[in-house]
Formats: sequence, structure tokens, C-alpha cells
Amino acid sequence: MANGSRQAAWEFFGTELKRRREDAGITQVELGARVFVSGGYIGQFEQAIRKPQLDVAQRIDEALQTDGIFERLWKKLIKDQPYTEYFAHAAELERLATSICEWAPTVVPGLLQTSGYARALYLASNPLSPDEWIEEMVGLRMDRTRLLKDAARPVYWALLHEAVLRLPVGSADVMAQQLEHVTELVRSRKILAQVLPFSAGAHPQMGKAMKLMEFEDAPPTVYTEGVLSGSLLDDPAVVKRVHADYDLLRVTALPLEASLDMIEAAAEGYRQCAGTT
Repeated sequence: MANGSRQAAWEFFGTELKRRREDAGITQVELGARVFVSGGYIGQFEQAIRKPQLDVAQRIDEALQTDGIFERLWKKLIKDQPYTEYFAHAAELERLATSICEWAPTVVPGLLQTSGYARALYLASNPLSPDEWIEEMVGLRMDRTRLLKDAARPVYWALLHEAVLRLPVGSADVMAQQLEHVTELVRSRKILAQVLPFSAGAHPQMGKAMKLMEFEDAPPTVYTEGVLSGSLLDDPAVVKRVHADYDLLRVTALPLEASLDMIEAAAEGYRQCAGTT
């Protein structure tokens, strides 16, 4: 399903939700209270600004006595989208965010990846997959990276652990191109990037990648990923704590210019290893 068709389908979901809610004679706030989200969220679901998670769709069916229609619509829409189920919502929210702050403890964040780096990651985790599937996945990853090239791109801040620079993914040439791509994004003022050096020692969120997203007309959200799973967290207390952790990482990391120097030096080291200086 193309992006335009998928958005139209989510708009149908929202229109149907509004119709069923009004037929039941309850407000957005009242429905929100019954399904444990805010009335504002219900409004955003109805306008297809945000997509509910499966458990929320199921509770809507229960509250409105709609015989599972919203659960079935949700499963159909998620099945027809190109990303894994656990990442689908985060991918949608990336496009809506006005600000994205990422913490990357081991690998370059997806929005910053080159095709060579992404290909090496997919091959490492899917060594028996056919080339066609690998290239399809790489293409989807590259589609996401276009977000940072748009004129209306979000403010993007990446915190990279030094391990990201030192852990070789693919060949030395792949790593050199990847790190040079990051520096080019910084130099062209499309992103901000800092490096947390090994010398910083223990730090918040050790080993746990996270993405903080802020929006024009919606509360901020945190996305975290585990083994073949992902979680979107929007509880205000949780988001506040994660934001505090991110601030601690930011003040512990190297300053912007020193971080850029380290990334460029690492890229040069890979270039020398690849013999392409």
C-alpha cells in the first residue's frame, strides 16, 4: 500500500471512530477516560494525526461495542505497512515530529545511515536472506533518511557513544563513508551530533537506544527498542525522566566541535585502512 493510500485508510479509521463515538453519544474526553488515554488523543486519532496502539484499538471496540472493527482495521493497516509492527508507529511519528533527539550506544541511528552501512547491518542479522529482500529493506531505510533532507525537517540531535565510531560495520570503506556522511550532515547544518567518549565511563541509558520526539500539537513521546520489540512511551513522568537522562548524556558528551573532530578522525582512520586516502 502506497503512503498516500495508507494515510487515506487511517483517515477512514478516524472518520469511522468519530462516527461511532458520536452515535454512542459520548465526547472525546469521555471515550478517552474509558480507554485510558486523553480526550486530545482521541481527537488526534479521529484526525489521523496519531495512530492508536493495538491495545487502545481493542479498548475502543469494547467501549463503543463495535464488535472488533477497530482491532481488525488496525491489524489490516499495520500488516500493509512496510515496517515491522513494533516500529511502525515510531516511523509514522518521525514524520510528524518537530524535534528528534536520539541516543545511539552501538550503531549509527537509522535516519543517519548510508545504504552501505544499512546493508551491512541487514546482512549481519539476516545472513540467509535473498539479495532482493536485503535491498528492499535498505530501500525502506533510505526512504526514512530523506526526512533530514526536507526543508521542513525536524530539529535533529544525535548523541553517539564512541563505540558507534569504533565498531566496524561492513568494510573499512563502508565505515569511512558512513562517518563522512554524518560529518557532512553536521557541516551542512542539517543535524547536531555529539560523541560520548569511552572515558566518560558509566552513564544513563547504558546499552539502551532511545528516541525522544516532540510535536506541534501533541505530547512528547519516547521510543525505545529491545530484541525484536519496541515501545512507545508517552506517560508524562516517564518522558520527563528519559528527557533528564538525555540531558545528562548531552552535558557529559564532548562539545559539538570536539565531537566532530573525533568523528572525522575516525573516518580518516577507516580511509587509511581501506587504502583510499
